Amino acid sequence: MENKLINTGQNSIMDNFIETDDILKDMRQIIESSQKAAHQAVNMTLVQRNWMMGYRIASEELHGEKRAEYGTKIIKKLSKELSTEYGKGFTKTNLYNFYSFYKTYPEIFHSASGKSQPILSWTHYRILLQVKDEKAREWYEKEALQQAWSVRTLQRNVSSQYYYRMLQTQKKDLVENEMNELTKEYQNDKLEFIKNPVIAEFLGMASNTDFTESDLE
Repeated sequence: MENKLINTGQNSIMDNFIETDDILKDMRQIIESSQKAAHQAVNMTLVQRNWMMGYRIASEELHGEKRAEYGTKIIKKLSKELSTEYGKGFTKTNLYNFYSFYKTYPEIFHSASGKSQPILSWTHYRILLQVKDEKAREWYEKEALQQAWSVRTLQRNVSSQYYYRMLQTQKKDLVENEMNELTKEYQNDKLEFIKNPVIAEFLGMASNTDFTESDLE
């Protein structure tokens, strides 16, 4: 038996649910679809927030006569005020990251077709900002999207110069297989997203590094 629910027209998890004769399978589908939808919604909002803050800092900087000095002064003041009001997620380092994110990806929410482009998590982008070589950064971004790399996988690959090793080797399969084997454990952590302290701060959760997986679940 298969019974598809009435389409709500809101692109919700209900629109894609198909009932089968296996209730356990159906329950798993509902849970995992819900988790994926929540993940995507929070991630998109966090990335948009940080991009918009970076944009606002960049636009404010243009009004200063001595741009570098003025920008530093703005970020220092913002960090103090925002940290007092919203918590420690707005350090000077983080605000500089938001600014760099906007400057590096000014068109991230625009495309020639007008459709939304797929995006990574904020922590992925924070790692990508470490990569100064534009071609390498674009390659890492593309691979992370296509291969669904976890944050830890991306960080390891950037740190181990994976892009440059792939460029130089004549045995790409060998290098890729080794990478997949070495990062396999990083790809199996289904709670990676919510365990991220950046997400916990964004959602207003208490800053607590002692969360157990059962608590998070």
